[in-house]
Amino acid sequence: MNKIAIKNYGLMAEFETPELLVQAVRESRLNGYQAVEAYTPFPVEGLDEALGLRRDSLPFFALVGGCIGAVSIYFVEYYSAIIDYPINSGGRPYHSWPAFIPPAVEMAILGAALAVVFGMLLLNRLPKLRHPIFDVSQFDMAERDRFFLCISAHDPLFDENRAQRFLESLEPVGIHKVKG
Repeated sequence: MNKIAIKNYGLMAEFETPELLVQAVRESRLNGYQAVEAYTPFPVEGLDEALGLRRDSLPFFALVGGCIGAVSIYFVEYYSAIIDYPINSGGRPYHSWPAFIPPAVEMAILGAALAVVFGMLLLNRLPKLRHPIFDVSQFDMAERDRFFLCISAHDPLFDENRAQRFLESLEPVGIHKVKG
């Protein structure tokens, strides 16, 4: 009979206040933990700095998507009006660029919006149909009034006993194992 070993995703500590959570995140980063996640029912000021999060690259996705959208529609208009089917209408030049600008602006907006949506999905690794953290029964409280800190087993310094002792030193409401 084969037994399947259940690998742990990590350890999670539960706190009552956002201040305790931010302090716990700072302590865990000072102790060398890098794969630290925090879950809160509302945005907590200072948490992103404590986690060491950097600015996202969505503005870059928007710029690239907008440029691709504008250049592509401008090329389509240029090709159709000048190369493929030039029509002399009222003596205007074939390359009448002021007429090409409004559609290029609209396509730049559309391209930027689509790039941001798909970039957000890519950066957040979505769709994620299942996450092991939802198997912890107390995690439902993260929607209401509890604050959670999870140290992932993927962290280079992660040792279950050491992480357990460290989380206990932070005096949380509870410590939960996250099965992965």
